[in-house]
Amino acid sequence: MCCAWAIVSYAQIDVRLETQLTTADGDHNPLWLNANKYGLSSLDKTNGYVRASAFRGIQTDSGKKWRWGAGLDVAAATGFTSDVVVQQAFGELGFMKGLLTIGAKQQPLELKNQELSSGSQTLGINARPVPSVRLALPNYWSIPGTRDWVALKGHLSYGLTTDDHWQRNFTQQETKYTKHTMLHTKAGYLRIGQPHKPLTVELGLEMACQFGGTSYAQVTSTELSEIKNSTGLKSMLRALIPSGGEAIAIEEIYKNADGNHLGSMMARVNLDYPQWGISVYADHFFEDQSQMFLLDYDGYGTGENWDSREHSSWMLYDLRDIQLGLELRLKQCRWVETVVAEFLYSKYQSGPIYHDHTQTLSDHLGGWDDYYNHSIYTGWQHWGQVMGNPLYRSPLYNDDQRIMIEDNRFWAWHLAACGTPLPSLHYRLMCTWQRGFGTYRKPLPDPQRNLSLLAEAGYSFSQPAFFRGWDVRCGLALDRGSLLGDSFGMQLTIGKQLNFKTGRR
Repeated sequence: MCCAWAIVSYAQIDVRLETQLTTADGDHNPLWLNANKYGLSSLDKTNGYVRASAFRGIQTDSGKKWRWGAGLDVAAATGFTSDVVVQQAFGELGFMKGLLTIGAKQQPLELKNQELSSGSQTLGINARPVPSVRLALPNYWSIPGTRDWVALKGHLSYGLTTDDHWQRNFTQQETKYTKHTMLHTKAGYLRIGQPHKPLTVELGLEMACQFGGTSYAQVTSTELSEIKNSTGLKSMLRALIPSGGEAIAIEEIYKNADGNHLGSMMARVNLDYPQWGISVYADHFFEDQSQMFLLDYDGYGTGENWDSREHSSWMLYDLRDIQLGLELRLKQCRWVETVVAEFLYSKYQSGPIYHDHTQTLSDHLGGWDDYYNHSIYTGWQHWGQVMGNPLYRSPLYNDDQRIMIEDNRFWAWHLAACGTPLPSLHYRLMCTWQRGFGTYRKPLPDPQRNLSLLAEAGYSFSQPAFFRGWDVRCGLALDRGSLLGDSFGMQLTIGKQLNFKTGRR
């Protein structure tokens, strides 16, 4: 195995060198040795990388009106979807509370535990970052006049995906793929309650849209059709405010909003005391208005008035699909510091039937939402990894050359814990039990089950002086079941950290 080495570091620059080796026995690399690593991972049974990064954190200028930061994070890999991975490359400029980021940067989970959660359903940490222009209010800003009772944060971004070459290779240009797809994301979070008080409530809305570029979609079982999606400023506005129409809608009246729109409504209630804290949270995913509003218009006329809204009639959908979580923080217990439990259900999807009103049948049913998939785009994925929660089975698992999520109807229980029993020793444990039902289009005749386990521990050296700044982390994981296959794997990571945050040139 390769090992990290020290290099020259300049003032205010944090340098890290890291090497990782993963080996597994079975069908794939186990889930929790692959998932939620920002896409710097692989399903191959033997894989690894040597990684070097250098960052000037924007917090270096903390307290200043103007701030700047930059980072470069590159890996040479084996067994990955590419041999050289530019994981992060960005520059940042901050002014007062605002922050402008240009480039690819790993962004953290919001309203969930970064280390222990199974992940967010919309803006997750499972896929490679997309190079973007991102304007953000990264930390809660208290609205003037509210005495810190109401605060908000959020972001707005536009970017360009980088997996065109991988899509062509994976599909061999025989099934649906895209190129030059653009990505728009936006999110807003509202905190109610003073941060120094025990009780706070956080509400969030995350939304995203894939748009633009060129799609090669299947019109027959053996033929692909080139589709030029809308581009330019108008398409960017339609991504910001869902509107317009898809390029291949059969009739103008049935056109959906331009692009692949999706999102989550989120909530978190926190109770925090000096000795302990507890939070409960929810993440409700939606692909269209049937799950966003749980309401759809169904009062069309008949005959010549078949497309007229004549009645006050609405279709009400159930709130079944949701991710629910609980986080317990034991602040004076080193052995078990945090425990997270989650339940995720996605089987409903507004029901199994979709029907637009017609001249002969006026009923409108907006079901069959087909989470993470889309008729024109390759769905909510980047480089074969879903960009949301990894319990939606990523296209990398597919052996039929199709870039699609083939198991998006499932329920799952997830339990995780972490602790720091010694000042330099940290561990985490994860256990996930899942039952998958396929999709409405391609249901599994016999629901498939999966158990995923992870035991991971990391040690940071402080003594002797020669080893100061070195760390090592080892993880053991397994999958059991027909959903992901049977596998057992080990992952070893060795790193060297050089931090000179207070140094001077």
